[in-house]
Amino acid sequence: MRFAHTCATAAAAVALTLTGTMAAIGAASPAASSDAVFLQTIHQANLAEIAAGKDAETHANSACVKRVAAIIVRDHTALDAKGAALAKAKGIAMAKEPTAAQKKQLDDLKPKDGTTAYDAAWLKMQSDGHQQALVLIDKELSSGKDSQIQAAAKAARPIVAGHLKMVEGGVCRMPMESASPQR
Repeated sequence: MRFAHTCATAAAAVALTLTGTMAAIGAASPAASSDAVFLQTIHQANLAEIAAGKDAETHANSACVKRVAAIIVRDHTALDAKGAALAKAKGIAMAKEPTAAQKKQLDDLKPKDGTTAYDAAWLKMQSDGHQQALVLIDKELSSGKDSQIQAAAKAARPIVAGHLKMVEGGVCRMPMESASPQR
């Protein structure tokens, strides 16, 4: 159950920076299975999601965005640990840091630090990313071949959907049950 939660959060991370990540991983390992590419993409996205969440914890303007960011960091950190363990067991190589495109996306927020404009841009980035992650998860669920990776995607889906509900449409919504994130 915990493994599934971790993979779900990883999927949410994919959402943040899916653009460019799939192409980079696919180009690096053209013979890789779609399951391996899914797991690599989720990991890459987790790295970016954790970085974006930590940035928002420090630079967001509203308490809601800071709380949502803390939840995202907590969930993606846990998911990434589980996803990395699965990748290691399967011999799948994983990235060490966010891509240049992912870093640029976060750097583009820097001039807005501490403002409502930062919050709006961060929330929109999160909303778009989580929508993309759900598409990726659904693709893995429908066409993946590895039962363990599919199980991880299935477990990740409700977490990613929960993150999307918190940021959907660029509006911060703090769920009652997650008001006090544990870190």
